[in-house]
Amino acid sequence: MARSGSSSGASPCDLDKEFAPQIAQLLAAPSPQSAQEYYEDLIQSKKHDGIRVNYKGDHGKGVCANKDFAEGDLILKDQILVGAQHSLNKIDCVVCSYCFRFIGSVEFQIGHRLYFQSIASSIGCSSERHCHGSDVGSSTCSSGATKEKSSTLPEEVIESLITGDVSLPFSDHFPLPEIVACQGCEEERYCSQSCADSDWESYHSLLCAGPNTEPPRRSALHKFVEHANETNDIFLVAAKAITFTMLRYKKLKRQNDFQNKSPESNFSLLMEAWKPLSMGFKKRWWDYVALPEDVDASDEDSFRQEIRDLAFTSLQLLKDAIFDAECAPLFSLEVYGHIIGMFELNNLDLVVASPVEDYFIHIDDLPDDKKEEAEKATAPLLDALDDDYALPCDGTAFFPLQSCMNHSCCPNAKAFKRDEDNDGHAVIIALGPISKGEEITISYIDEDLPYEERQAELADYGFTCTCSKCQEEKPN
Repeated sequence: MARSGSSSGASPCDLDKEFAPQIAQLLAAPSPQSAQEYYEDLIQSKKHDGIRVNYKGDHGKGVCANKDFAEGDLILKDQILVGAQHSLNKIDCVVCSYCFRFIGSVEFQIGHRLYFQSIASSIGCSSERHCHGSDVGSSTCSSGATKEKSSTLPEEVIESLITGDVSLPFSDHFPLPEIVACQGCEEERYCSQSCADSDWESYHSLLCAGPNTEPPRRSALHKFVEHANETNDIFLVAAKAITFTMLRYKKLKRQNDFQNKSPESNFSLLMEAWKPLSMGFKKRWWDYVALPEDVDASDEDSFRQEIRDLAFTSLQLLKDAIFDAECAPLFSLEVYGHIIGMFELNNLDLVVASPVEDYFIHIDDLPDDKKEEAEKATAPLLDALDDDYALPCDGTAFFPLQSCMNHSCCPNAKAFKRDEDNDGHAVIIALGPISKGEEITISYIDEDLPYEERQAELADYGFTCTCSKCQEEKPN
C-alpha cells in the first residue's frame, strides 16, 4: 500500500528539536565500510563462517553463501538482538525471558495454561484477544486462555500440576530446565542463572519493577507496561531496544574511562552503543504501518496522527521510568518512531514450538496398551485444553543477520525450526542446493499467493519485487 507521507504538524516532543543534529546522526544510514566491518566482526564472533554480508546496487545489503550448501543444510542460527514474547502469549506459554526456551515441566506448562483458562472462563472473556497490540496499528490473534472449553478440571488437579505434586506418564521423556526467577521482580523467569544475568546486563536492570526499584520508577514502569499491554506490545520491544543501547553505552563509558569527558565524547560512545540497531532498515512507524481494512482512505491522515500520538504517549511513560540525560536523543519521538518502524519492517516472528504438543503426540503414538493406560491421566487434560495444547511461544524479535536477507518469491532458503531448535533463535535452512557466492534469499510473505496479492503485501515493506517469478507472472 502506498504511503501518503508523514503525519502533519511539528513534533510534540521537545527533544526532537533540542537534539535534532544528534538524532540525524543516529538515524543516518551507516557507511558501507562501517557496516561491512560490523557484519564481518559479528559473523566472526558468532562463527557463522558459511555466510557473508555484501552491499550491492539497489538492494543495499544482502547475504551470500560463503560455501556450498545442500538441500536441508543449516545456513544460519541467528541469535536475537532484541525481542519479546507477546504479552498475552505469556498466559499460554512460560518461557525464559532471555532465550525463550520453555521452562519448568510439562506438568507445569499444562497447569499454568489451565489455570489462566479457568480464570478467563470465570470472568467471561471474549474469544478474541489481541497479541501484537490491540487498538491501532496492530494485528490480532486468539489466545488459548479465552476460549470456552469442552470441560473444566477441579482446582486441586490444576494446582497439583503447577506445584509438581503429580507426575504425568512419560513426561520424563520431555525434561525442561528448572525455573530461575528474577531476583528483583520475580516476574521475569529464566532457564538458567546465565540467562538471568545476561538479561539483566542487556535490558532488564533498567526495566525491573521489583521492590528494590525506587517507588516512582516502579510506578512509572507499571504504567508504561500497562499502556503497552492495552494498546500495542511492540512498545515493549522498543523499550528493550532503548535499554539495550543505554546499558551498552554505560559499559563503554566504564571500559573507556569516559566518566568526565565532554558531551561530544559521550555522544560518540552513544553512537557506538547504538551501532547494532543502526544497521536495521528504519522508517517511522506511523508513516509505514499498513492502513487497517476498516479505516477509509479519506481518514488515513487522522489514522496516522493517532498512531503518532499513541507512540508519544508510550514514549512519555517510558521516559518517566528510565530517562537518562546523557542518552536524551534516544527518548526523542523521531528515534522512538524509527525504532518501532524497524521492528515492523525487519522483524522475523519469534516462534518456539511447545513441548506440550510433543508430549501429547508422544502419548498418541504409544502402543495401544500403554496408550490406554496413559490416557487415563492425560485424556481429561487434553480435553480441557482442546486445540490449545499445541500453542507455541510467539513474539517479535530483531535478528541482525537474518534481517539482511533479501526477499524472493522463489527463495532458496527459509526460516524453519528443527526438532532440536528449542529457543528463540532464527534458524535458516537451505531449500535446495546453494553455490558459494550465490545470494541467499527468503520470502517475507506467502510466496504461493497470486502476483497482485504478493506485490500488495510487499508494498508494506517499501519495494516492488522483480524476482524471476514475478517477472514471469507480471501482466503485460
